[in-house]
Amino acid sequence: MAALALSIAGGGAPAYAAGGDDPLINYPTFRGAARNLDRNGSADLILSSGDKARQKILRLTPGGFRQSGSAWSTTKLDVTRSFESTFKVYLHHFRPGADGIAFVVQTEGPRALGGWGGGLGYRGIKPSLAVEFDIYQNSNDPSRNHLAVVLGGNPDYQDETAESPIPLYGKPFTARVNYDADEQMLRVYVRALNAGSTEHLVLRHEIDLADHVEDSEAWVGFTGSTGTGLSKQDIYSWNVQGSGA
Repeated sequence: MAALALSIAGGGAPAYAAGGDDPLINYPTFRGAARNLDRNGSADLILSSGDKARQKILRLTPGGFRQSGSAWSTTKLDVTRSFESTFKVYLHHFRPGADGIAFVVQTEGPRALGGWGGGLGYRGIKPSLAVEFDIYQNSNDPSRNHLAVVLGGNPDYQDETAESPIPLYGKPFTARVNYDADEQMLRVYVRALNAGSTEHLVLRHEIDLADHVEDSEAWVGFTGSTGTGLSKQDIYSWNVQGSGA
């Protein structure tokens, strides 16, 4: 476990292409994040496992039955402009795991929390855009290892889906969500953390994000859930390059 924690802590993240501005949100670890991160349901800030690399992480679900958790930055994002969010994820515990996590942009508020199980913690949160990292095959899902773009807090209807080229469960990975406001294009990338791994563009979705969430500014963060299948669902770091509201 210590070696794995060191791998998660040491993996590099893709750079934001828009220049050297200070990040809007920057958690190399989640140390000191308690005041700036609204947490709901099962979400909490904890110390990671491992003898040599213990660090503060965001745990969305601790591995119990029918849990849902959410965490939102208190710094709101200007969604009329381009942004990029990069984060390191480790979904683990029993096999098979369930149900997964989502990166979510929403205007409901900092206490927003959705349903457990296939709801991935965001069901019912609207207006919203969710990028799913789904590790359990519910009836509407293509597999237990896919990504999806979901609008309006309804995971029963997935606007875009794609099989992940890397395992989402049992091994840590990096995700990058890029929104180009001029093109009105959302792009989602994933990369394994092992040495020599390459980044994969997995999803593209055309959207006017400000129009969809019905505001120029929004809360951004993460949701996750379990059902009868269980997972510990952890975010090790989080960075957002963009403009504040």
